Amino acid sequence: MEAAKVGKLPKVVVPVHLTGQPCDLAAIHALGQKYGFRIIEDASHAIGGTYKGEPIGNCRYSDITVFSFHPVKIITTAEGGMALTNNDELATRLGLLRSHGITRDPALMTQPMDGSWYYQQVALGYNYRMTDIQAALGASQINRLTQYVTRRHEIANRYNELLADLPLTLPWQHPDSYSAYHLYVIRLQLDKIAPTHREVFEAMRAKDIMVNLHYIPVHTQPYYQHMGFKAGDYPEAEQYYREAMSIPMHPSLTDAEQDTVIDSLRQAMGK
Repeated sequence: MEAAKVGKLPKVVVPVHLTGQPCDLAAIHALGQKYGFRIIEDASHAIGGTYKGEPIGNCRYSDITVFSFHPVKIITTAEGGMALTNNDELATRLGLLRSHGITRDPALMTQPMDGSWYYQQVALGYNYRMTDIQAALGASQINRLTQYVTRRHEIANRYNELLADLPLTLPWQHPDSYSAYHLYVIRLQLDKIAPTHREVFEAMRAKDIMVNLHYIPVHTQPYYQHMGFKAGDYPEAEQYYREAMSIPMHPSLTDAEQDTVIDSLRQAMGK
């Protein structure tokens, strides 16, 4: 591994289950064991997905898994998220960070309690507590998680079938995983069509079809360029950016609406 050769191994690696497609966690975990880095899964897109038949978030191959419950995610609490871990020490530290570093656990205190009202601030923390109303919304949403993800797969399968004849690269499903399909990202085969990536995108938006681009490569952003990153550092990410487009994917999308998306995409591509 090049990083080991130059003495720049990471302390933490954050695999991202982009679009809901789980990463190859066993392979990443094996590298972590070999090179000594910790693993935090970014599962913001992947609640409801599985890897090797087990749910994303079980932390079998990682130290922590984080989920997002932003309004556009698969389930929502209006805002906020969740961190899961099997490590008791990490769970305690996360709990302290969530609530100002305050504890009511006598085992964490530096002196005996003055009374049942007593608490101690044993660390600096934040106000990252979810409200009860948000939690109630999330609890109701999670009961529908399987329904949501199942419908996303139906939509994805229909896209796969009806877009198969177009010059597109469609999402690939790893046989060891089950995607949550937070996003359905196509890649335009630009050498086979006349319109540019931007022209296809803007033609879709002109028809009120809210395509999007997930995401602009981080290393091209000014903040990271000030740190020394530059265009050309990650050519695969840059090539993806030149071709990618997210087309509508949500459980309430009807077949008729999906047909409109597909017809509009064909017209935008000149097909």
